[in-house]
Amino acid sequence: MKAKKGRRFKSTFKPKQKGIQVVGEWKTVHIDPNLFADEDFKDIVCLEELTEYKLVSSSKVGKVKEKKRKAESLSEEGSDEEEAPVAPPKKKKKNKDLRSKADKNNDPHAAENDVSVEAKCNKTVEAVNCKDRGHVAGSTSSTKDAPKKKKAAKNKASQAQEALQSVSTKKSKNWTTEVLSASADHKADVSAWKNLFVPEPVLRALSYLGFSAPTPIQALALPSAIRDNMDVLGAAETGSGKTLAFAIPVIHSVLQWQKSNSSTTTNDSVSEESHQHHDETRWEDEDEAEKLIHQEVEDSGDEDDASFTTGRVKVLENFEFDCGDETHTVGSHKKRPLLGLVLTPTRELAVQVKHHIDAVAKFTGIKTAILVGGMAAQKQERVLNRKPEIVIATPGRLWELVKERHPHLSNLRQLRCLVIDEADRMVEKGHFLELSQLLEILNDSQYNPQRQTFVFSATLTLVHQTPTRVLQKKNAKKMDKKTKLELLMEKVGIKGKPKVIDLTRKEATVETLTETRIHCNTEEKDYYLYYFLLQYPGRTMVFANSIDCVKRLSSLLTILNCDPLPLHANMHQKQRLKNLERFAERESCVLLTTDVAARGLDIPNVQHVIHYQVPRTSELYVHRSGRTARATNEGLSLLLVGPDDLINFRKIYKTLEKSEELPFFPVETKCMTSIKERVNLARQIEKAEFFNSWAKQHDSWLQQAAEALEVDLDDDMFMGKKASEQEESQKQKMLKGMKKQLKHMLSQPLFKVLMKTKYPTQSGKLPQISVGISESALSTVSKQQAKKKKSMKLN
Repeated sequence: MKAKKGRRFKSTFKPKQKGIQVVGEWKTVHIDPNLFADEDFKDIVCLEELTEYKLVSSSKVGKVKEKKRKAESLSEEGSDEEEAPVAPPKKKKKNKDLRSKADKNNDPHAAENDVSVEAKCNKTVEAVNCKDRGHVAGSTSSTKDAPKKKKAAKNKASQAQEALQSVSTKKSKNWTTEVLSASADHKADVSAWKNLFVPEPVLRALSYLGFSAPTPIQALALPSAIRDNMDVLGAAETGSGKTLAFAIPVIHSVLQWQKSNSSTTTNDSVSEESHQHHDETRWEDEDEAEKLIHQEVEDSGDEDDASFTTGRVKVLENFEFDCGDETHTVGSHKKRPLLGLVLTPTRELAVQVKHHIDAVAKFTGIKTAILVGGMAAQKQERVLNRKPEIVIATPGRLWELVKERHPHLSNLRQLRCLVIDEADRMVEKGHFLELSQLLEILNDSQYNPQRQTFVFSATLTLVHQTPTRVLQKKNAKKMDKKTKLELLMEKVGIKGKPKVIDLTRKEATVETLTETRIHCNTEEKDYYLYYFLLQYPGRTMVFANSIDCVKRLSSLLTILNCDPLPLHANMHQKQRLKNLERFAERESCVLLTTDVAARGLDIPNVQHVIHYQVPRTSELYVHRSGRTARATNEGLSLLLVGPDDLINFRKIYKTLEKSEELPFFPVETKCMTSIKERVNLARQIEKAEFFNSWAKQHDSWLQQAAEALEVDLDDDMFMGKKASEQEESQKQKMLKGMKKQLKHMLSQPLFKVLMKTKYPTQSGKLPQISVGISESALSTVSKQQAKKKKSMKLN
């Protein structure tokens, strides 16, 4: 029961019958250095004890305590003394209060009022930096039980720190972190950016990220967008840095708006900033504490602000409501409209774009928000209540919130920048109906003549050859680059003359990409896929045209111990993001995916892209292949061409105007017999397991429906009929036998290393054979091409 008394001291949210009034001062307790040898005490920096105190009623403690602790915290900030951490308070009660307040006031600015009122708090316990393991102090309520309580306090402090650290590292982990943390010294020379009119805080961020020089698309787009205030249509190959080409102008536009609207006095602006910052951190802390209490696995790309990535957590206590400043804060919220809107075709791309914008806007104080499907709409509405200047969204969820008339999305007339990423996909006929409705609103009732529009894609200027049957029609127009861009401008609503930048090659793919193919039957694709994954381990993306194909391949490769990670539209959003993170973490891994991951995703060091099924369009082929060979790195693209894929393959070949035929990928035929045995056996196991699970699912559903209707079922109605126990056990035995046989096969080495000499020890030593090290796929292809060229020269 003494532990409860100690907890009473830490939190004033749950008053007890008796409390402590501090009379004297907290004194430092000297610790024996040998104590730190124990792992339990590794996080403890110092201990403090209180010897002079009074036992008083709980009603008195709150008031006296608040004033004294507030004074202490102010003095500690001034003199940089040690601070005492307090465990995060339970959030359930606070959340109930927040909901009740929101219910009382149905006014659209109710959330703003609540935030501004609650931002006026008596005491903020300073942030515990989880990375640096900052100053930690344990407190005790009496001197008599000091040794026991010290240990308890130490354990609690270390547990709390570990928990907070795990959450902060989870939040900051993303497949973009490796790209955005390339620089070790965080002080790169950014003189090359200065002539491009990049704002000073953005230059600081670029220096910190290690981006010393702009890419060609950035060098051409930034002056026109920032200095000339023009609309930009940008086409550049995959991995060329298009995200920053539109992110920097959007940030510049927001900063310019903030400057022009800072007509109030400097004191007012400072107070507004402090209120907004305080407000923002408070909401962030609520999210953090909810995760600690409820242990919910939140999605890593959802509302990541700077405080999460640095691992700081703040705990707010002892609220006092001061309504005097309420109108001022609400006024400041009204002055913060939505200024930048970025639209992307997929959720994963939206998460990535948000991370890139946050990294570049690190020193600006600009807030961003993400609105995508597959996540809680209520949470996203709450994020919008913070009035972020930039919103990154997919069209579906954004249109949903616009229809609900969310206050922050109600006035889009003040929108200064509209970005449509992967625009050719977004405005395709029959896709993204919500986008056409959004564009209609933005170009009609919510039109802003000063708004800038940025349209980017790798295949923006890629033109398909029109079939002759279409050209023979009366009003038929031959499609070329100019007409395609004019149609796009009309759909997007660009009325002036934009800056058009086209840096794509005739072939549309990157120079550093090696393209190869294997012609085979549809059934043989599994053999060649398994052969490639075994022979050339590394980070490989396998693309298929359908979700069913991805599911089948996932279960087949799992049986063959390849540990694939699936990614498709029917998966839960959190699982999709988790699989992307795992893929980016592992050095040798397989990602089985549909075209959900074909566009825009910048996953570092993807070595191979395999098209298990040939894509239906040339654009998809370019974007799929663009996941590898990014930012001057080399990569390999392999097409598995079956009889059904020949039509699509010829179309792609014709559209991309390939001057040479794609080389065939070299395959060792000696290994194919044992690979076929393994894959065939794995197929049998997969088929049996799939039928069993499907039959069980179907039968259980039928049984439930019959029970609900109170109807008796015949045995013939069940899938495969009801098998007897003997037949069932026989099936299970067969399945176990097949699995045992496959396990034995997988334990045998597939690629045998042969000795070059008859007697291995004739040199006096047994040679060391490096079994694990194999030749890369790129080197095998280049060797084959070199041999081919030599033979042609000789002939």
